[in-house]
Amino acid sequence: QVQLVESGGGLVQPGGSLRLSCAASTRIFSIYTMGWYRQAPGKQRELVAGITNSRRTNYADSVKGRFTISRDNAKNTVYLQMNSLKIEDTAVYYCNAKDTIDDYWGQGTQVTVSS
Repeated sequence: QVQLVESGGGLVQPGGSLRLSCAASTRIFSIYTMGWYRQAPGKQRELVAGITNSRRTNYADSVKGRFTISRDNAKNTVYLQMNSLKIEDTAVYYCNAKDTIDDYWGQGTQVTVSS
């Protein structure tokens, strides 16, 4: 069982930045594909960004050029740097870890973009 703990959410003004972190309780963190998802009120959960164990990344079209996902395998942590935040980025952000067998989720962290 892998536990994922997100941090770094909060309230920010439009145009601002936040960095989310997700720490994983596993010694084999490096094998997992890691992802950040978000869910806004009344909407389905959607993939924001993902990074494979070979560090290949992918992004939702809505965040390309503004968000950057990265991982530090030595710290068992994945990050999401969010710049130029927009009101529509407001959501609960969830960390995900998956391999061919397992699929784990964090508890989520709230990001609110408001003036």
